[in-house]
Amino acid sequence: MKDDNQPLFSIITVTYNAEATIGPTLASVAAQTYAGPVEYLVVDGASGDNTVSLAYKSGIRGLVVTSEPDRGLYDAMNKGLDRAKGRYVIFLNAGDAFHSPDVLQRYADAIAAHDEPGIVYGQTVLVDADRRYVGPRHLTAPDRLTYRSFADGMKVCHQAMAVLRRIAGSYDLRYRFSADYEWCLRCLQHSRRNVYLGPEPVIDYLAEGITTKNEFRSLRERFRIMCYYYGIVPTVARHLRFAARGLVRKINTHRKPLSR
Repeated sequence: MKDDNQPLFSIITVTYNAEATIGPTLASVAAQTYAGPVEYLVVDGASGDNTVSLAYKSGIRGLVVTSEPDRGLYDAMNKGLDRAKGRYVIFLNAGDAFHSPDVLQRYADAIAAHDEPGIVYGQTVLVDADRRYVGPRHLTAPDRLTYRSFADGMKVCHQAMAVLRRIAGSYDLRYRFSADYEWCLRCLQHSRRNVYLGPEPVIDYLAEGITTKNEFRSLRERFRIMCYYYGIVPTVARHLRFAARGLVRKINTHRKPLSR
């Protein structure tokens, strides 16, 4: 039975010494026009700067701030999941932001129209530290999303998904850099229906995150995850095709036209 007092959304922002990046995140949450019940959890890792103070000063409705040591990003995200009371969870890390004030309303409308889908998702654009548009994400969210969609990579940005809380398990802490990818796969396995919000972006993603700084280790972890979920042979064959396409693009980029 649905509890009318239960928040529809638990938005979770994980922070650690994030005073330089959390401002746009807080502003985007505060600007949402959705009028229904929302819970906003800021899970801080005992920051030594003004992160926690900025969160409290935001005055966002439904705000709950905790600040304590953790074992890293995904441990903090698990803490957020454990505390979340909403029917759906959305992770919005420091530096990332809702693209426009109507994003939560768009999610809510899709949930109401499709009888509690497992996942509601949309598109993501990249921004820099000055919030300037960098470009689209290198992978585009598909019109139809299934568990098989992620065999070619993380088709939907982790932050651009609202996931039904009861199908959202904990992050696997064996993965330091790609636990979000593995988490998305498990959520997709348990989702009976996924709803696409259309081409208008839902998330501005700050293009300077932990996986960007540790790209090689992240890709190595992701390869292991793909082998586990999709099989070793198909995963190796798929990566050989990726490498071949990349080589062709590189050759074509550097090929000079013949002189006449």
